[in-house]
Amino acid sequence: MPFDLTSLEKSIRALEKSIAAAQSDNNAFNDDIKETLRAGVIRNFETAYEQCWKFIQRWIRENRSPEEADYLRTRKDLFRTAARYGLIFDPEPWFDYGDAQNLISHTYDEEQADTVFQTAQRFLPHASDLLIRLKEVND
Repeated sequence: MPFDLTSLEKSIRALEKSIAAAQSDNNAFNDDIKETLRAGVIRNFETAYEQCWKFIQRWIRENRSPEEADYLRTRKDLFRTAARYGLIFDPEPWFDYGDAQNLISHTYDEEQADTVFQTAQRFLPHASDLLIRLKEVND
């Protein structure tokens, strides 16, 4: 049964829009608006990242053996398996995305927010590529 990828598409689109807004000519924006835009990017990154790894997990559970699906003890195992099956190219960047998501969910300060904001921008093409690959194998 095919997956309904609507929620993943929406979360990636929201991240894309928030990044575009934050990168627009924001010289006209005051610091409060800039901070709000950055916070929106970070929040949309968290949502899109969460959606990505959950869809990877669902795909593996539905399309691979129960033994292999049970082997996935950590997200790193999940991303390595996703790379093995061609859902993602390289698991290493996905490890960094998970670290960034954990960083911002446990503490918040300006430096960490800047780091996660930059990470979100690097994440977007990887998430978009995952969506394309999931559509290709969605049967």
